[in-house]
Amino acid sequence: MNAIQIFLKPCEGKALIADALVSREDIQTALRQHTVVLITGTTNAWLAKAISRCLGAPEFEASGFCRGVIRGEGPTVQNKKTPFDFIVRQGEILSEQTIFDVADTLSGQDIILKGANAVNLRDGSAGVLIGAPSGGTMIPILQAALGRRTKLIHPVGVEKRVTRPICELATLVNATEADGLRLLPTPGIPYTELDALHDLFDVKAELIASGGVDGCEGGCLFQLDCSQGADSTAIRSYFHRLRLDACGL
Repeated sequence: MNAIQIFLKPCEGKALIADALVSREDIQTALRQHTVVLITGTTNAWLAKAISRCLGAPEFEASGFCRGVIRGEGPTVQNKKTPFDFIVRQGEILSEQTIFDVADTLSGQDIILKGANAVNLRDGSAGVLIGAPSGGTMIPILQAALGRRTKLIHPVGVEKRVTRPICELATLVNATEADGLRLLPTPGIPYTELDALHDLFDVKAELIASGGVDGCEGGCLFQLDCSQGADSTAIRSYFHRLRLDACGL
């Protein structure tokens, strides 16, 4: 079979992205020899679980691993007390640390992963919503990424895609007469389900449709080109297992 279609709910997309990222050679090297920082967020919660398994650590408790969320009533602060980020230094998970504690120690050999709120698939750019008047976690992240060349990756689902350039949207959102959240274009590299499918299965994937009902709202339909020898049976088996695991954190 030269092409197969896979439908993923947002939570399944997050699990896929986590599986692919933890398998990357650069992240494996940084986990063992350098520092990897996962900023709190719902996508990074899946990645923290995957990294914990990889390191043979106790299972990561993902509940509450976010600073703010967007629900039907709009953006809300999830935790009145700021949670700790997930930080690994030379194979050891640091306890009770945040990006604010370690940003000054990071270098070009280290990696920061932070979710994004907007991604432009055409030009490969990402944006992060800013709610805190102080700029939130993006301030120390930018200090490390721009000042020390720390690699910045944004795990982000394609359901967050936008059509206009992120910089243009930021100009609208950040205008002095505007209200609500701000939007920061970042120097980081977005990493979506499309990247994950390529890295895990060596296939070219296309987003061909999106949407659903009965709990599948926000889901996306992908077509995978298996004409170069990819094992479609193995791919389907992987997603069967993933759906069982992604029923809840």
